Amino acid sequence: MGKQVNNILNIIAWATGVIVSLAVGFAMIGGSLVIPWLDAVGANIVTVVAGWIVVITTLISAVMAILKQ
Repeated sequence: MGKQVNNILNIIAWATGVIVSLAVGFAMIGGSLVIPWLDAVGANIVTVVAGWIVVITTLISAVMAILKQ
């Protein structure tokens, strides 16, 4: 029973991490989340690119984790 609970908690923690990463990435892409010191110099494109990097790497890692199972 303990191992099953541990597996369920691991899945919940992993899914939460994926959701949070995607939320942060899409917020950076959409402009509602910015890097303050970059926004001050007008380098908004860096924030958008960073957001896309977060989204793409999160999706790749999620697919790889699912295929590994």
